[in-house]
Amino acid sequence: MSEINLTNHFLIAMPAMTDPFFAKSLTYVCEHNDDGAMGIVVNRPISLTLSELFAQINMPLNQAGLDDMPVHFGGPVQTDRGFVLHDAGGNWQSTMQVNDRVNLTTSKDILQAVGEGKGPQHLLVSLGYAGWSKGQLEQELADNAWLSVPASEHILFDLPAEERLSAAMKLLGVDYATLSDEAGHA
Repeated sequence: MSEINLTNHFLIAMPAMTDPFFAKSLTYVCEHNDDGAMGIVVNRPISLTLSELFAQINMPLNQAGLDDMPVHFGGPVQTDRGFVLHDAGGNWQSTMQVNDRVNLTTSKDILQAVGEGKGPQHLLVSLGYAGWSKGQLEQELADNAWLSVPASEHILFDLPAEERLSAAMKLLGVDYATLSDEAGHA
């Protein structure tokens, strides 16, 4: 295993990040191992609500309070596929346990449960994910492309998307506006 494991961490894009997919992004790392890493960008809502998504897939949405929940751009990989970050619990066909409190599910059965009002209490739905090949994330960290901090479920599930990046920065005790867009090493 790599010396670092950023599973269940936030990646905060440094101000110098110019990649349009990741500039000013907050990414939740779902898995990080010797083969690479995968995560979900959690602060990029798209112009699609959960009720609109459910209408597109011909599924009813009967879970109160979710109609206007935004769907997120989760990253540039498999943008036609849904990924659901959610609190632990439930028995879905294709679920990866991130930790004891957060899971990532890609099977349609979780959406069916949500539509029936039997889904997880906390969830974030995205289209696509972010992926890094073996050693790529470690190199990007060495190049000062990202800051990392242990993730908070409160930030992930309770805050609006536009507040997540600054809240993650506060976990580090830093204001995003004070970061330099010049990369360097001390």
